[in-house]
Amino acid sequence: MLTRLIAFAGGLAAIALVVPDLVSTYLDRRGSGAPQQAAAIATPAAANYAGGKAVVLEADRSGHFVGTFRINGRPEQGLVDTGASTIAINASLARRFGIAVASLSFDARAQTANGIVEAAPISLDRVEIGGISLRNVEAMVLPDKALSGMLVGMSFLNRLSSYRVEDGALQLVK
Repeated sequence: MLTRLIAFAGGLAAIALVVPDLVSTYLDRRGSGAPQQAAAIATPAAANYAGGKAVVLEADRSGHFVGTFRINGRPEQGLVDTGASTIAINASLARRFGIAVASLSFDARAQTANGIVEAAPISLDRVEIGGISLRNVEAMVLPDKALSGMLVGMSFLNRLSSYRVEDGALQLVK
């Protein structure tokens, strides 16, 4: 009797692990007849709000907000992360943005999802998305192994007049 009960509980546990993935896959395919394309790499839609400029980023399938930012005039996909205190870029991107990485002092520490890493504080000349443009924005350069791309954190968001999530979209307003 105990063996049957254990086997039944094991079967329920296996079903609980498999069903959510099956449902997610089914819903993705049902929505368009094919897997959903990346609204994941949402391009910012410019909008005007009461005298200011705004950008709207649609959430991707994972619920993340990704947009094409221009850093020092060069475009790059960035993930908006309210848990990041500054803009975080890896060393390879920093070079692409015209930053002399070899001359940076990696004397700061940054807490990442993978632990604490060395980081170099910098100031980005210009950060833009859609009609929003900010100058002299604080950022950190991290080693490539610590970060695969760019996170857009609070050093950017706090300089906006507002930002909010509404109806599955992130609205950035300058």
